[in-house]
Amino acid sequence: MTATELTSGAPSAAPVPAPRSIRVRSREGGSSRLRALDGLRLLAALMVAAYHYGGRSGEISKAWGGSPAHQFPTLAPLFAYGCLGVQIFFIISGFVICLSGWGRTLRAFTASRISRLYPAYWAAILLITLVFALPWVAYKTLAPSEVLTNLTMLQQPLGVHRVLGVCWTLWAEMRFYALFALCIVLPGATRGRVVLFCAGWTLAAALAQAAHQPFLNVVLMPEYAPFFIGGVGLYLLHRYGARDPIAWAIVVVSWLIGQHYAVAGLWHAPTVHAFSYRSTAGIIAVVTLGFILVAAVALGGLHRLNWRWLTVAGALTYPFYLVHEHLGWVVVRVLHRDLGLPSYATLGLTVGLMLMLAWGLHRWVERPLTPRLKGWIADTGAGANG
Repeated sequence: MTATELTSGAPSAAPVPAPRSIRVRSREGGSSRLRALDGLRLLAALMVAAYHYGGRSGEISKAWGGSPAHQFPTLAPLFAYGCLGVQIFFIISGFVICLSGWGRTLRAFTASRISRLYPAYWAAILLITLVFALPWVAYKTLAPSEVLTNLTMLQQPLGVHRVLGVCWTLWAEMRFYALFALCIVLPGATRGRVVLFCAGWTLAAALAQAAHQPFLNVVLMPEYAPFFIGGVGLYLLHRYGARDPIAWAIVVVSWLIGQHYAVAGLWHAPTVHAFSYRSTAGIIAVVTLGFILVAAVALGGLHRLNWRWLTVAGALTYPFYLVHEHLGWVVVRVLHRDLGLPSYATLGLTVGLMLMLAWGLHRWVERPLTPRLKGWIADTGAGANG
């Protein structure tokens, strides 16, 4: 099982925490909401949730009391493609980080990213640790030292067990933020510098893959780089217009390399011993759809999707992703095995309850703590510089 496979003990996708209401500065200096991108983020999160609840085996099979393939004989093969939500998240991340980092100082960019990542993450770590510590919950709680280390979000490189199976993606996001901050934010964003960053990272990632050096793989992330870079290229199209051939070249090359890594990580020959089977054509189709949808947002093709509720949907995406997998195991077991609800009713109620919990985390954790943490980091940095 590869890292992309998103098993309970292996990595899974996490959405990019975007600004509470995604805005893009136009070339005229104005700004417009991209609510369609908020909706796309939630759609990608629901794809991953479908995968975790009905498209794979592992701990969720224990919660259902049997294989999800038996619970959803028709939809389970489709749910198996939901893991590709990670690729869509990374494309969106490239777009959003280029947007949010353009014209910002390094201190402002750092404060923005830390304040968006950590409050809901800390709350999810503590909540899941407490729930798993309940006597009637049959899932193992980590040792106190491991839980404390998880609060740093550096548990994966430190070799510490994870409280959240999904948090590996945040480690990938942090590495992308660091590369973008050093190469673009610190010297100042310009079109030429961003183009050079995309070209340089693409080439360096390919060389890292060929060199088989673990350190280079950790830093350059060859299997994920094409999706981040593709998102950056799509932002260039949004900012400078659809007639930019260099930006299109960045996007197309990223798609070509990205589909390769997606197929390499998720395809296997048909076998009765595997839980699910994804065809090469299906994998390529989902990756392509992800690029097309973000491109449609970038080029204004979805500008009519400007409903206010999409902003709320985008705000719920990050906390929903953090809590949905592990707490979903508990909810599915209670609803399906203890209360006897049918599989599809259990699935719908579980998703609904996780969205309600995500709203609570957004309302009572993110909204009060994010601006305070952001202001504290900014003020501390300003004081240190003074």
